[in-house]
Amino acid sequence: MEEHVLAAVERVTTRPPEPYHTITVRPISPVIGAEVCGLDLATELSDKQLAEVRRAFLDHHVLVFRDQVISAEDHKRFAGHFGELRRQPLADLDGGDPAILEISAGRDSRFVAGEDWHTDGTAEAEPSLGSMLYVTRTPEIGVGGDTLWANMHLAYEMLSPPMRAFLDGLTAIHDGLIPWQGHTPPPEYVVPKSEHPVVVRHPETGRRLLFVNAGFTSHITQLSRSESRAVLDMLFGWVAQQPILSCRVHWTPNTLVFWDNRCTQHHAVWDYYPHSRYGQRVTINGSRPVG
Repeated sequence: MEEHVLAAVERVTTRPPEPYHTITVRPISPVIGAEVCGLDLATELSDKQLAEVRRAFLDHHVLVFRDQVISAEDHKRFAGHFGELRRQPLADLDGGDPAILEISAGRDSRFVAGEDWHTDGTAEAEPSLGSMLYVTRTPEIGVGGDTLWANMHLAYEMLSPPMRAFLDGLTAIHDGLIPWQGHTPPPEYVVPKSEHPVVVRHPETGRRLLFVNAGFTSHITQLSRSESRAVLDMLFGWVAQQPILSCRVHWTPNTLVFWDNRCTQHHAVWDYYPHSRYGQRVTINGSRPVG
């Protein structure tokens, strides 16, 4: 690896951890992700527990809570501690709970959501803070269906200084039609489109991060189409081809994962067809990204 890449990784992996007193936090990888033990999410958590979960969330970006038997109300209550819950735009079409999105795949599926690296909903003016996905049914064969998450702070910091300087100040268009390619969105669905900085600051930590993704970003506005395509393809490949950026979560029944959508990308691996997986996702409202 180049010296600037090694330096970026070292800065992340050598930070001394602060102790936790009400929870146990076990990192999944040196740069992103942790399993949290010692909590029952079916109960109301104390202020000290919630404060430590929030600190772990900002430190690790992806938190995994296993062996949780919770109701939809428990799920929403836990998520509600971190912000206002998002109303799913298509919820009214099927009469379901507007705060809960069902994530299901099986023998009849021809595609699954999140197969490519992406950040959720960046075509919206105010993308989400994060989501909590609670998976209750995993593939019957016992393997498959893992999800990978990548650290977009580190993705930015591992770029060369001239590339970081070039990207700073640029903006990009995020188009909600991109995920629908090959399919027709429902007529009631209002397709979002927004312009965001290519490099933004995390609203709570102030740390810079790369904010483009293959799932929604169409082009960089200050560049020609061919220049934009070359730069975006390089950045998309940077995320997909750098294993050091990511962690891999293996789902077991009754696992809840809470991820920071502001500074991560994720990739749901669909390697379990024709077997099935089922979960429910609650999303927390966020704010407009700022460079």
